Amino acid sequence: MIEALAFASCYVYSPSGNGMICARSRLLRALLKEGDARFMTQYAVRVREQALLPARLSGFFLAGDVLVPVPRSAPKTGGTWVAAELAQALVEQGLGAMTWPGLRRICAVRKSATSAPGARPSVASHYDSFRMEPPAFRPAGVVLIDDVVTKGRTLLAAASRVRDAIPGVEIRAFALLRTLGRVTGVNHLLEPCRGEIRWARGDALRDP
Repeated sequence: MIEALAFASCYVYSPSGNGMICARSRLLRALLKEGDARFMTQYAVRVREQALLPARLSGFFLAGDVLVPVPRSAPKTGGTWVAAELAQALVEQGLGAMTWPGLRRICAVRKSATSAPGARPSVASHYDSFRMEPPAFRPAGVVLIDDVVTKGRTLLAAASRVRDAIPGVEIRAFALLRTLGRVTGVNHLLEPCRGEIRWARGDALRDP
């Protein structure tokens, strides 16, 4: 398994916190999951704005990057693929060179959002469910794109599959929202951050 993965996110998501901003974070997640193209463009514009600001997301997205959307929890059977829509919107805003939907699920895993904490899919389960078809050319860098990151298990497993398929390529990950877990209140919905997801004691550890 890959030892560490640089990641960034733009907004926070509080599943159970109190207050207006926590409620807005849940609304944002619901709108994101619907995959409305109008909202995708708005999200991508906001990410681009943050990518232009020093000490925010500046330098995270590079011109030669290939954006690889993270698959849904089951093999694609129609409907909205939110990560793919988000990746395309980001490329249209100049954040990366192109998208590449080469990472696929070959078998379903439980949805983390509807699983009890102890029953959520492990990094190994995600890894076994993925296959990666590399592009015909070697990209300068790969950025995995997902809608929400919680512990980072999915992203860590996906990055490991990408590394297997394209040895030596630089891999980063971006999720529009990051889950704050048991935090009871937040002050800002827009809180861009850069951090790391690590392989530690057989599991993923996200910081921050």
